[in-house]
Amino acid sequence: QVQLAESGGGLVQAGGSLRLSCAASGRTVRSTDMGWFRQAPGKEREFVATITRGIAFSRFYSESTKGRFTISRDSAKNTIYLQMNSLQPDDTAVYFCYADVDGSRSWGQGTQVTISS
Repeated sequence: QVQLAESGGGLVQAGGSLRLSCAASGRTVRSTDMGWFRQAPGKEREFVATITRGIAFSRFYSESTKGRFTISRDSAKNTIYLQMNSLQPDDTAVYFCYADVDGSRSWGQGTQVTISS
């Protein structure tokens, strides 16, 4: 079982930036498919970005975040990140980190991101 702990959320003005972190324990981030979802009030949880395991990893983004968000990982810190630029009020949500291991998905507790207009 992998444990995940997100941090880095907060309140920023539109056009600003934030970097979210997701620290993993129980498994290395390098060997795990991981990523981010978000859930806005009254809406379903939606995919944001993913980074695949291994040396030759790939990164995928939702259409709404492509070009503004960047997912990355630091194996030494066993942490993945979500760099979010050009933030807009529609990006306001609770952001959840996830990890997929042997067909089972683990979630972090989430971190709130609020963008003011």
